[in-house]
Amino acid sequence: MGHSHAEIDRHIKIYLMVFGALLVLTAATVGAWKLHFLPATPAIALALIIASVKASLVALFFMHLNAENKAIYWVLALTMLFFFVLLLTPFLAAMDVISL
Repeated sequence: MGHSHAEIDRHIKIYLMVFGALLVLTAATVGAWKLHFLPATPAIALALIIASVKASLVALFFMHLNAENKAIYWVLALTMLFFFVLLLTPFLAAMDVISL
């Protein structure tokens, strides 16, 4: 199960690009927090979006989920749906949309 030198170089280049993107996104998160560009609620939303992108990059490339079967994406999508329902439950309860 040997891999060619060009194939290994291509994988290393991809990993380095993902690592660079993670560094840039981390710097963006810290920069947005340090410089107080936004009020608290949009800043938290921005931080969660950046964290989601970073988690997706790690899962896809470092955990090799980009080469998985399509069924794994359905499981991940269902997990994300349940996560967002649980995340929104306190917010909806505070707005009296639902009662707990």
